[in-house]
Amino acid sequence: MSQLVMTKNRVQSIDILRGIVMIIMALDHVRDFFHVQAFQSDPIDPATTTPILYLTRWITHLCAPAFVFLAGTSSYLVGLRRSKAALSAFLIKRGLWLILAEVLIVTLGWTFNPLYNLLIIQVIWAIGISMVILGLLVRLPLTAIFIIGLVIVLGHNLMDYPEAAHAAKHQPLGFWWDLVHGARFSYYPYASSRGVLIVYPFLPWTGLMLLGYCAGKFFAPDYPVAQRKKVLLYTGLGLIAGFFVLRFINAYGDPVPWTTQTTAVRTVFSFFNVNKYPPSIMYMAITIGIAMIALVALEQIKNPVTEFAKVFGQVPFFYYVLHFFLIHTLTVITFYLQGYGTKDIVSLQVPFLFRPVDFGFPLWGVYLVWVAVIFLLYPVCKRYNAYKSTHRQWWLSYV
Repeated sequence: MSQLVMTKNRVQSIDILRGIVMIIMALDHVRDFFHVQAFQSDPIDPATTTPILYLTRWITHLCAPAFVFLAGTSSYLVGLRRSKAALSAFLIKRGLWLILAEVLIVTLGWTFNPLYNLLIIQVIWAIGISMVILGLLVRLPLTAIFIIGLVIVLGHNLMDYPEAAHAAKHQPLGFWWDLVHGARFSYYPYASSRGVLIVYPFLPWTGLMLLGYCAGKFFAPDYPVAQRKKVLLYTGLGLIAGFFVLRFINAYGDPVPWTTQTTAVRTVFSFFNVNKYPPSIMYMAITIGIAMIALVALEQIKNPVTEFAKVFGQVPFFYYVLHFFLIHTLTVITFYLQGYGTKDIVSLQVPFLFRPVDFGFPLWGVYLVWVAVIFLLYPVCKRYNAYKSTHRQWWLSYV
């Protein structure tokens, strides 16, 4: 019985953290659709941002790394109930499904364009291809997977140097390079009025997922609780300390060095303005460091807030897809309520339909919409989670 309770608690800590980052993630996407300045300025540009806008954007940096890392951890836990061959097949199939879902479902949620003039490759694609790669590697010893993941995470910023050299000569390295590492919202047309927008190159995310898979060992039923907490806490603190040391040195680990700004606050903004596209070592160190410490803390907390968050963390893909369609539907309603018409549906400055460049609210309005989105999604996710927990159809493991 104690072993069963321990396993349940460990899964709960993962689900709670995943739920928290999913809730925070929705804030960023609501900001994309509803903040009046979303397509006019960079919210983390130290020279132009405000403290509240900067923090609103920066806190969402925690979401994708924690989500990818925990996807790897969950894959390890799934493997405890399956053979290596079965786990490999499951991860490859699920990864391919996620890639397809990114292109056909998530893209539609972002754009509301049924003609698919723009295909957007983001975090679900990165998780999907990383799962396929993990599925090919799971037969290797855990130490080998850890080494591969560590080499990728620590070494991928070396690829910044050829990118910078080619950029200086105005010679882009091309589609495949951007797909693997170099993309920073890179657009590639493949037909007249049709193209692909690469937002998430996959290599760094794959490295992070491999490390998350290895971290799953600490959540196995036979791993001592006290030892797990110690490992996670010290590793998290070490990552944060490493972030401050390397970021202060300002020589390697992020393609954009921090600089002294006109005020101390803006200098701090520059210091923490680490690169997400692709995720730099500095970006992953600070975000995963915080996530590991949060896992330790959340294991000891059970209250209405954690139970609320856990609902979203137990059905993350269902929630992820649904929240885009809800946010965009609310955008369409607001679009017409604000007096926009048919001529304004398509904007050359914004890739989403029904979202003109000057559309939206001040930041306080973004927060109100965000709260509404979360509370509208909660009963739907709770009901789906109840269905999923009492049914065993094969497709439930993919949604």
